[in-house]
Amino acid sequence: MISFVIPTLNSASTIGECLDAILAQDFPRDGYEIVIADAGSTDGTLAIAREKGVDAICGNPLKTGEAGKAAGIKASRGDLIALVDSDNILPSRDWLRKMSAPFEDASVFAAEPIRYSARETDPSLTRYFALLGMNDPVCLFVGNYDRVCAVTGKWTGLDIPAERKDGWLKLDIKDRMPTIGANGFVFRRRILDRVSWEPYFFDIDVAAMAVAKGCGAIAKVETSIIHLYCAKFGDFVRKQRRRIRDFLFFAKTKDRTYPWKAQRRGGIALFAVSCALVVPLAVQALMMAIRAPRGSRRLALWHIPACLATLWIYAAGVLSKLAGMKPAMADRTAWQRG
Repeated sequence: MISFVIPTLNSASTIGECLDAILAQDFPRDGYEIVIADAGSTDGTLAIAREKGVDAICGNPLKTGEAGKAAGIKASRGDLIALVDSDNILPSRDWLRKMSAPFEDASVFAAEPIRYSARETDPSLTRYFALLGMNDPVCLFVGNYDRVCAVTGKWTGLDIPAERKDGWLKLDIKDRMPTIGANGFVFRRRILDRVSWEPYFFDIDVAAMAVAKGCGAIAKVETSIIHLYCAKFGDFVRKQRRRIRDFLFFAKTKDRTYPWKAQRRGGIALFAVSCALVVPLAVQALMMAIRAPRGSRRLALWHIPACLATLWIYAAGVLSKLAGMKPAMADRTAWQRG
């Protein structure tokens, strides 16, 4: 049994398409379940979920997506758990079959798509981030991204030995860990006994802990996932503000364990300098445009404003911390996916 776990909060604009793609899989329906962990939606999210015939709906009183993942996992039954966000869309009917194939190897404890993809009808920012291969441009400079990036032509900036299999790569991760764990991450339930995951399931932290505990290998599968990350630039700014506020809050409470300090410390400085000079960002945008499919090259123009906005938001967050302001989680009261 495979359990799809989907956290939701006012996700009516995307949850229907997300569920339709899951239900269209060429995989026996009795071989998977769909569990929704809802944080108190006030729109049509739950009505849509019930109409589509999800198997279970549980509450998520702590509101965050990470808490929703933990709640959904507790309510699920599968030996394999597939973490799919409400703004994720499986791009093909064979997605689940491809993602479950690596688990025939008993040494594999998790699998993740090797790229993001987007459709021509998706918003331009969604398509840009699919080309970038990450949702946070800082990861490009640090090198710890984990999806194919049109700037570099690689799936990660880290030196990770990989053994090529039929349709997937078997990774030999030792010292440095990419940001593996979100948007289509599938893993064996058995690892939960060896990692910390309640009440907040921080996906990249759990994957890093599992590797450190010797749980096995991770597979990067030759498939993709669509992430409807941002429709407008204001959405991106809002999500970056939420990201830094949540990170500072949970770092203070010591709930975050992903080994950021083990990454390239000079990457943050390189990011700041590149933003100050702008020219390095323009060069990256040019590389992205060269590697982008015809018709998508203009999307690279988003790279400079995305990096500059991120620098401003993150710098403001760090400065507020240095000024003695108490970190607080971003408010989810009026959260809307749009």
